[in-house]
Amino acid sequence: MPQPSLETKRLILRPFRLIDAPAVQELAGERDIADTTMNIPHPYEDGMAEEWIEGHEPGYEDGKIATFAIVLRDDAELVGAIGLQIDRGLNKAELGYWIGKPFWNLSYATEATIAILAFGFDELRLNRIQAGHLARNPSSGRVMEKAGMILEGTARQATIKWGQYEDLVSYGILREDWIKP
Repeated sequence: MPQPSLETKRLILRPFRLIDAPAVQELAGERDIADTTMNIPHPYEDGMAEEWIEGHEPGYEDGKIATFAIVLRDDAELVGAIGLQIDRGLNKAELGYWIGKPFWNLSYATEATIAILAFGFDELRLNRIQAGHLARNPSSGRVMEKAGMILEGTARQATIKWGQYEDLVSYGILREDWIKP
């Protein structure tokens, strides 16, 4: 079954297409985006976006990932990405997202997160969805809280970003806790 698209009041979450690659490279290529995420490289070199996008469909078909482009409903402009890294053995997923800098502080991340949580619980029938953020990026934690996720703790110096130890703040939500905000 192909990956679906999800709709919210202001956004469409849809599978990425290769034509999105230039916008991905431009938005994700901002140093401020890479600085506050765990998996986005900097510099974001030519070909990286295409390679990333090409892995989405096989990953979805294998039941391992569900990665969505976040686009504006009005004009289909790409604003970011959101996805789930799925562990069927434990019936849970890790949530991840990024929003391009021109679109910060417009609540797009929260709106997309609520939609992806609904997809994870209602469509994928997951039991748990978890996420983490670098402690120095509290805005990401506010997104998780607004979407109904629960703060579970801070793991001190649990990761390394650009050669520096970083604290990782963890959030989670169970299917039994899911009440669409």
